[in-house]
Amino acid sequence: MAATKDQTFDVATFLANAGLGRRIVQLDPKQIFFSQGDPADSVFYLQQGRARVTVVSEIGKEATIALVPEGEFIGEGALAAIPGLRLSTATAITACSALRIGRDEMTHAMHEEPEFSELFMKFLLARSMRIQADLVDQLFNSSEKRLARILLLMAEFGQSDEPHALLPKISQETLAEMVGTTRSRVSYFMNRFRELGFIDYKDRIRVHKSLLNVILHDQLPDGKTEKPSTTALPEAVQGHPKEILQALY
Repeated sequence: MAATKDQTFDVATFLANAGLGRRIVQLDPKQIFFSQGDPADSVFYLQQGRARVTVVSEIGKEATIALVPEGEFIGEGALAAIPGLRLSTATAITACSALRIGRDEMTHAMHEEPEFSELFMKFLLARSMRIQADLVDQLFNSSEKRLARILLLMAEFGQSDEPHALLPKISQETLAEMVGTTRSRVSYFMNRFRELGFIDYKDRIRVHKSLLNVILHDQLPDGKTEKPSTTALPEAVQGHPKEILQALY
């Protein structure tokens, strides 16, 4: 329940704790938050972990349409004016902790608490911008550049000054679905990125900030296998998280 007249509403407290219309759920990897076709009766706030959102066509073909990091909402379509059915499936990639907020409680909090409403609207605008960027990426960029962008987004470059990041386990099939190409092409590009020193991988993929070169330039150097460093990045981008995110979006 939102705060009473005698209480001060705190967004962080609201999203961290169970309450009327809210409960915390724990999911293991591969467990499902909700499935396509389920009643759209709640919104999830991902407190910890990573999730992916998929859709299945009428002929049974599955495609990954989004990867969700902690600190974001899942299933916001439940707030549509006319309650309906889920249009997608959300699945935990890693162990997840999430706050399940009932549709009525979510609507009440947005109406009664301007601070929460502002936070949620910022989230919706950011997701809308990301969807537009994804569409532009799909229409105008090469498969190689699209893969580089997805890896950097999954690594959450721009969130810290770390020169590399370790990704959660993800298959090349899933990457191919997101890029819109074949697994064999993804395998070819991944090997190419590794030879150039942009990534390393054994059990999990380690992404280096130098991969941003693929986003900032139209082509990779042909026939070169030396390992470029982050000094190859433009000065305006080196070590500045906000500029890195702008390059991705």
